[in-house]
Amino acid sequence: MVLEVGSLSGVMSDSPEIQPPRELPPPGIPAAEVEITDELVRGLLRSQHPDLADQALNLFGSGWDNTTYRLGSGLAVRLPRRQLGAEMILKEQRWVPVVASGLPIPVGLPIRVGQPEFGYPWTWSVIPWIDGVSAEVADPDPGEAARLGQFLNALHKPGADDGPRSSHRGCPLTKRARSVEERLPRLDRSLLDVSIDQIWDAWQLAKTLPIDREEVWLHGDLHARNIIVDDGQIAGVIDWGDICVGDPATDLSVAWMLFPDSTHDDFRRAYGPISEATWERARGWAIFFGVVMVDAGASDDPVWARAGARTLARACG
Repeated sequence: MVLEVGSLSGVMSDSPEIQPPRELPPPGIPAAEVEITDELVRGLLRSQHPDLADQALNLFGSGWDNTTYRLGSGLAVRLPRRQLGAEMILKEQRWVPVVASGLPIPVGLPIRVGQPEFGYPWTWSVIPWIDGVSAEVADPDPGEAARLGQFLNALHKPGADDGPRSSHRGCPLTKRARSVEERLPRLDRSLLDVSIDQIWDAWQLAKTLPIDREEVWLHGDLHARNIIVDDGQIAGVIDWGDICVGDPATDLSVAWMLFPDSTHDDFRRAYGPISEATWERARGWAIFFGVVMVDAGASDDPVWARAGARTLARACG
C-alpha cells in the first residue's frame, strides 16, 4: 500500500539544503560511448584468446558501465561500454585478486585480460560465469543474511596503503548529499511506500554521523544487481569496479537492500561488532542507493526502480 506523501514544497521550505535539480544525469542507463557487437567480441577472442574463441557466445546484457557476453557454459566476457567503465575494469583487474583469497562466496575473479584492438579502445576481461539471477528479481533466503555478514567480515580487512580511494564510495555521506537531495524532488512518488519527508528525515540523521572505523577493503557497489542468487542462496558477488578502501558502512547498507529488519540481528552477529554510528551510516548509504535506483529506473527499468523503493521502505519506514 502506498502511503500518503507529504508536500515536497513543505519539505523544501523546512529544509533549505534541498534545491531544485541541476546538472544531474538524466534517469536511465547512460548511453554507450562505443559500439560492441557479436562480431567485435568474437574477433577479440580469436586474436587474443584463440583457445576460447570457438565457444558459444551470447549477449547477456548491458549495465551502466559494461556489456557482458556469456561464453560457453562457464565463462563471461566483460567489456566497458564507456570510459568510466574502462577505468573500473582496470581497478577490478588490479585489486580483486588482492582481496579474493579466503572470501566465502565466489566473486567473479578476472581470469583473462584482453587489450584494445579492432578499434575497440579499452582493456576487457574474461571472468567465470556464475549461475543464477540478480537479487533484484529473486530474493535470497532470510538465512543468507548471516552468510552475507560473514562474507563482509572476511572482506573488510584493513586496506592497503596504496589501495584505491574513492570520492563517491567509502567516503563521508556529506559527499553524497547533493546526489541524494537534488534527486528527491523528482522521484516518482507513486513508486514509493514511504514519504519524501520520511526519506529526508532519515537521511539528515545519517549524514551527520562521523566515521568511527578504520578504512577497510570495500566492494563499494554492493546493491541487489551485483549479488547473484541461485535457488535462494547467494551464489556470487559480482561487478567490482568500485572496489576501494574506505568506510565499511557503504557495504553494510546491503542489509536494507536485500533483507527485512527481522534478519538484521543475524547479519550483525555474523559480521561482528558494528557501532551504532556505523550502522546508522550504513542506513544512510542504503538511502543513497535507494534514491538513485528509484530515480535512475523510473523511466526505463521498473525492476531497478522497485528494488530501490523496497530499500527506501526498509531504511526509512
